[in-house]
Parts: sequence; structure tokens; C-alpha cells
Amino acid sequence: MKLAILSRDSTLFSCRRLRETAQARGHKVDIIDPLYCYMNINSVASAMHYHGGRLGYYDAMIPRIGSLTTLGLAVLRQFEMLGSYSLNESAAIACARNKLCSLQLLASQGISLPITGFADSPDDIGELIAMVGGAPLVVKFVESMQGIGVVLAETKQAAESVIEAFRSLKAQFLVQEFISEACGCDIRCLVVGDQVMTAIERQAKAGDFRSNLHRGGTARLVTISATEQAIAIRATAALGLNVAGVDILRSNRGPLVVEVNASPGLEGIETASGLDIATIIIAFIEGRLANMPFQ
Repeated sequence: MKLAILSRDSTLFSCRRLRETAQARGHKVDIIDPLYCYMNINSVASAMHYHGGRLGYYDAMIPRIGSLTTLGLAVLRQFEMLGSYSLNESAAIACARNKLCSLQLLASQGISLPITGFADSPDDIGELIAMVGGAPLVVKFVESMQGIGVVLAETKQAAESVIEAFRSLKAQFLVQEFISEACGCDIRCLVVGDQVMTAIERQAKAGDFRSNLHRGGTARLVTISATEQAIAIRATAALGLNVAGVDILRSNRGPLVVEVNASPGLEGIETASGLDIATIIIAFIEGRLANMPFQ
């Protein structure tokens, strides 16, 4: 099997693990930087060129495109046009990356979420704040990642100031109720296919409410309930993903999905769980390709 990992940085832990695992299982693996891709788009013979040469066919793509969303998705879409299987399809990743889109889809499937408010150019900030139950509340960019662009406003005045600052950047943002009883913890469920492979509890560092490991949070293996497992699987399916990191907050009214990550990092979850997630992912791709009619 010939695989390609779409990534800007081949030295990242997740890229290294996936490449080494696939190679150990006898597959050929290339890491392709989307910035150096040239796309020939036409209805007869579309093609992909890279570093001065035309790329051949890849059986499967593993997207790890990080913050390079627009270009990365265009490159992935081109490979999909050329017949490559994608671990997570471009359309599903695009929706997962957009918090507004993903929360709307999750809500439409009856999946419990923190109360969220959105307005493109709110002329009544007070109404937006009241919509989510007032302060404290969280303000976040629609396309924030790894806790960047996520701010806790503890008072109404602070919330108004943060919202005005976000508006001045002409960026789309959400306001969301703050789940204080979570105490800076969330549960990251790693879903592959229709199974939760493992789950870790992430704890924010002292003085922060964001539990992202990139922000200094810590992680430990945790046992989740059947309800939490079912919600993680439903959330992944609702966005059309095959592999996802589903982040759940434990609230007084039950588990709430706060985000679905279409490109979950492997280092923290493999370290905390002791599981070989890279092998699980490569085996999943092998199984999907084996069951395709053209294989």
C-alpha cells in the first residue's frame, strides 16, 4: 500500500509514529508538504505536482494539516479527486475545524453541548452575553486551535471588552457558557471508526482553564461511562469523521461535547494510555482499503 501523510512538519511526533508504523507493516509512505503542491484542475486529467515532478497515485491519505486549513483542504480534495482514500475526508475536516458548523451539526443530532451564542456583527453585546447565561463565559474564535484564541471572561464588563476586541479583529467568534464544575478538566476520547479506543482526562495548569496539553495541561488515563462513550461515537459520526478526538466536559447536567478534533495528536494520548494508537489507525486504513471494491 502506498500512503501519503499531509503535513508541514515531518518531525512532529504524530507524523513520525504514523510513518514508522506504516513502514514497519510493509507500506510505502511519503510525507507531503501542502505548501509545495501544484494542482492541475480539469475535468479530463487532473494531476498533482510536487517539487517539480508529477505525483503518482496514493492508495490513502492521512491528513495532518494543522492550521493550514484552506490550502491543506484544497490539496486533500485534489487527492480525493484523483481517487485516493482519505482517513478523514476534506469536507468532514472543514466542518470540524469550523466550530460554528460543527456545533450546529452536533446540536441537530441531539448531542448535548455547552450553551453557545453567535452573531456576525452583534449590535447588542448584552443580548449575546445573556443568551449563554451571563458571565463568566468563554469567548473563542470560530477556527481556534490548541486553546489559542480562547478567553475566559469572568465578569460582564470583561466579556464586553473581549467581544469588542474580537470584533475589532474582524474575526468570527462564539460565546459559550463556562462550565465551572469541570474545574479545568476535560475528557479527550480517541475514536477510530465506531469505537472509543481510549480516553484521557486533561487537567489545565494552575491559573488556566484550558486543558490543552499544548497549553501546559497534564493528562492521565481515565475510565469513561457508557453514556460518554456513546456520545463520543455519535459526535464523530455526526461530523462524518473516521478518526477524532472528542472533548467532553463533565457538567452537572451530564456530559457535554465541547469540540471534535479531526486531527488529534498522538503523543499525549499514547503516553497517558500506553496504547499504540498509530498501529490502530494504520490497521483501520488497511481494513477500509481491503473492503473497497477496486482493491
